[in-house]
Amino acid sequence: MPKSREQKQTTLKLLASWLKDAKSIVFANFQGLKVSEATVLRRECRKQNIKVLATKKTLLKKACEELGLNIEPEKFSGGVAVFMGVEDEVAPAKTVANFAKTHEIVSIFGGMLEGKMVDASVVKSLASLPSKEALLAKMVGALNAPVSGFVNALSGNLRNLVGVLNNIKEAKV
Repeated sequence: MPKSREQKQTTLKLLASWLKDAKSIVFANFQGLKVSEATVLRRECRKQNIKVLATKKTLLKKACEELGLNIEPEKFSGGVAVFMGVEDEVAPAKTVANFAKTHEIVSIFGGMLEGKMVDASVVKSLASLPSKEALLAKMVGALNAPVSGFVNALSGNLRNLVGVLNNIKEAKV
């Protein structure tokens, strides 16, 4: 059943507000998925705080024009689902790419990062990045390395002193 004009206007406003708030966007096609598989994908997106909206290309184009985004959805084949990351820039790309590994029907068209359109290869390379938490842990480890090295060097001198004193004690006995 076709949507009424009011439903389309509501969807357009919702899509425009979500696109405006998104840190990153991934465009994909998941037409042909079973309802249960699509539900699993949406559930995973909800866990990652990713907003998902399957929409018509004309509504997507109008929403992007309202925001001044240069997107040409008519070049996408099939239906378009928009995955918008609110908190993490990498989360939409990672979630959709991981899901596409096990479901060949899902195809990534491209995305938007920092207001610029990027192709599918950039989205897939974003998906291969470690998570934000992993990158923060690596940074903390790198910042902590000089301090722990200094502590080890200082404790090494004490260990050597104890070892020398122990050798002298054994030599006298």
